[in-house]
This record gives sequence, C-alpha cells and structure tokens, in this order.
Amino acid sequence: MLKLTNDFLEEVVEKQKIDARLLKFKALIEQGKKVDIEIDEHGV
Repeated sequence: MLKLTNDFLEEVVEKQKIDARLLKFKALIEQGKKVDIEIDEHGV
C-alpha cells in the first residue's frame, strides 16, 4: 500500500478533526447510526 505524507496532507487531516460538519457525522457514527462516511484507524 502506498502511503503519502507531506505537510499538505497533514494539514488536511488536522482540519478534518475540527470540521463542524464532519464532527456531526462522527457523533452519529459513535451513536451507532448509519451514515455514508467512515472513520479510519487514525480517527479521520
């Protein structure tokens, strides 16, 4: 598997962690609701 790392991708990951819309999806997932977004092993 190819893994890309650079400053841009790291910034995207950090922004995803504080994005209000994505945090709403994360809360739904944690409540066991079905949504069309998945959280990976890095919590993103």
